[in-house]
Amino acid sequence: MQIVKNYLYNVSYNLLAIILPIFTIPYITRVLNPREVGINSATNSVITYFLLAGTLGITIYGNREIATKRDDHTARSQTFWEIEFLQITTIAVSYIAFLLYLSLQHEFRIYFFYQSFWIIAGAFDISWFFMGMENFKKTVVRNMLVKVISACLIFTCVKSPDDLGIYILILSLSQLIGNITLWPYLPKFIRKPIFSKLHPLRHLRPTLTLFIPQVAILIYVSLNKTMLWKLDSVTASGFYDYTDKITKIALSVVTSLGTVLLPRMSHLYGKKQFDKIKSYLINSSSAMLFMGTALAFGISAISNSIVHKFLTVKYQPVGTLLMIEAPVLILIALSNLVGQQYLLPLRRTKQYTKSVTLGAVTNIVLNIPLILLLGVKGSMISTVVSEAVVTGYQLWVIRNDIDVIRLFDGFYKYVIAGVCMFAIVFYLDNYLVPSYPHMALEILIGAVVYCLVNFILRTPVVKLAKEFLATR
Repeated sequence: MQIVKNYLYNVSYNLLAIILPIFTIPYITRVLNPREVGINSATNSVITYFLLAGTLGITIYGNREIATKRDDHTARSQTFWEIEFLQITTIAVSYIAFLLYLSLQHEFRIYFFYQSFWIIAGAFDISWFFMGMENFKKTVVRNMLVKVISACLIFTCVKSPDDLGIYILILSLSQLIGNITLWPYLPKFIRKPIFSKLHPLRHLRPTLTLFIPQVAILIYVSLNKTMLWKLDSVTASGFYDYTDKITKIALSVVTSLGTVLLPRMSHLYGKKQFDKIKSYLINSSSAMLFMGTALAFGISAISNSIVHKFLTVKYQPVGTLLMIEAPVLILIALSNLVGQQYLLPLRRTKQYTKSVTLGAVTNIVLNIPLILLLGVKGSMISTVVSEAVVTGYQLWVIRNDIDVIRLFDGFYKYVIAGVCMFAIVFYLDNYLVPSYPHMALEILIGAVVYCLVNFILRTPVVKLAKEFLATR
């Protein structure tokens, strides 16, 4: 039941993350031109490198370590302080490196500085602790408040393209303040640090092993935007950014389950309960494929309306890009399932690292020729192929542990349901005049059709739902 509660907390936040852009994205695309959006995208992508270097692999590592020690008050207190002091140190080093970079950078300097508060915010990010404790309520409530307040400030303070700096500051400072607000809850869960007993550096090596896959994952997003900026244009980077944002917002509904299950799987691994781990994984695959398939076909079907109502005609290419990137919703659902819910909790970091490194290499190799030939469409194709490589390798490495075929149980039925939904909704999307009421109607009809076909075909997720309701 705790897993369901935590999942609902995460989904509620992700639903808010979906609803708010319905209002903020159309506003920003009308107030800021594609060039300004591209500047924000390009500068933020560079800042992300320094933030990642500062946090290393602490977000996942800290989550996992706290999960295995959460029943021991003394051990979890010591572990928390050691990891947090390490995080503060590495963030400080990263920020100094950023200042050196800034001194050499002549373009967009002021915007880079405004973005740098994201790096500082990383030093105060302790969400990994509460996730490891499976206390998702506090992080979700914090995140929701930050989202709402920052949205209100955007509507109030951002009025023209000249307000790009204000827009960036709102986003970066709200993240910093939001991270700080979690600290008052700490005394309930941990004791004060005994400095003589702390050994932060013992966590450096294991966090570095998780840093490599984090760098590789970053390549999929940030390097794509940076390469588009350099090989094509800053506007192309903006098109990619909005396409990826819309896709990732939808994807967050699926990956919420992975976020919730990582600490649970780590806890079960600590107790050597491998049968439960496999049971969770198989049930999770049904839920994630159900949602991932629905979102892939659903977003493709309403891509025309998304562009017209969210982004305006200036962002027309995004409609086609959304359809190209749609398979990523299914591929990342699977890689999240295997990577975040199995390989990482079971300390199989090397295999996880190899998978994302292969994806990163594929991304770089394909990006250069495809961007030069097809522009931003080429970058999207590269992203899809890279995600397919990651997912394929991860499934291959677990083939001797788990019957991989069972993970795909009923997948073809989800695809049939998705095709039925797509056919109806895509027709409506091209027949009806783009509007919010029509989009809502299309989504409602699509959801009904998808669920109805799933019920008729008796897919695994329907059986899971019946079992869950029977236990209530």
